[in-house]
Amino acid sequence: MTLALRSGLVAALGTIMLGGCAAGERPAAMLPAVAVSAAAETTPVGSSVGQDAADDPAIWAAPVGTTASFQGKPVEALILGTDKKAGLYVYGMDGAALQFLPDGRLNNVDLLPDGNGFLAAASDRGRMGVALYRYAGSGELVPAGFIRSDVAEPYGFCMGRWNGRMLAVLVAKDGGVRIYAVSGSGTAMTGAEVDRFAVGSQSEGCAIDEASGDLYIGEENVGLWRYRLGDTGARTLVEPVGADKLVADVEGVTVLVDGDARYLLVSSQGDSGFAVWRLDGGTPAYLNRFRVVAANGVDGVSGTDGIDALGGRVGPYPRGLVVTQDDDNDGEPQNFKLIDWRTILAAVEPR
Repeated sequence: MTLALRSGLVAALGTIMLGGCAAGERPAAMLPAVAVSAAAETTPVGSSVGQDAADDPAIWAAPVGTTASFQGKPVEALILGTDKKAGLYVYGMDGAALQFLPDGRLNNVDLLPDGNGFLAAASDRGRMGVALYRYAGSGELVPAGFIRSDVAEPYGFCMGRWNGRMLAVLVAKDGGVRIYAVSGSGTAMTGAEVDRFAVGSQSEGCAIDEASGDLYIGEENVGLWRYRLGDTGARTLVEPVGADKLVADVEGVTVLVDGDARYLLVSSQGDSGFAVWRLDGGTPAYLNRFRVVAANGVDGVSGTDGIDALGGRVGPYPRGLVVTQDDDNDGEPQNFKLIDWRTILAAVEPR
């Protein structure tokens, strides 16, 4: 059976499982979501109120035992966030915008630690490819190259290391996927295609589990897929839309490493929830769902697009940080919310 035919059958099954519900409508049997609160939030993106603009975050923490600075001031960690109408922000741990690169229609962003800093990249819907950026542990974020792509519209994006290579995964809006091996040095980076396949329909969020070599992709109205890097012709449906954990659209996907444990977090946009799985048992094991509610002067999270998570010390967060896009920012332009990983873990792990 071809991948396209399998995708069509899965989509049809998803419709049946929804029991006639419209995309995004919450099924009656949906599992409840435990409530957690955000610790902080970023300043809003520059695009005006009412625009769907803020989209996807990425988190970096300075390597243990090193010191880093940004624009001459010490930093322990940084957050990147896209304004898909205008460009890319760099935020400090207090949520303040430190830098804005007006590079146009950047949709999803991710990064890989590299040396004392990181290599970041974003799906670029204006120039049709992947825009690369470098932060060296001091100075600012600077452009570092470009990977041109033949996809119809660059949309989702994620990065990871596997088999000694830095990989950049570009997900097209129509579900086409290109995987590039990134190479180069400094600000002269590029990439060569090493794999391509089709998910089947509109897809966006993705994440690489570096420990297993698994690639997770959200097919927005179908469900969450698991692919194996190096063998993407086969795949497993981790969770369909419309059962009891995910409401369309399936959006942000991220993997968090917490010591020996690994977690998969997925945005269920249709009901403003997030589903969590453990990954360190060989196959994804569902844990729980959570939602982010208003508290401590920070409004709740609704209709999330992108999400990122990083375990270990991230500035003032000793065990890890989760950052989510917020669609309705209490009357202001959209922004990103910061949630202490310990808060989520205490709510979703079995006791």
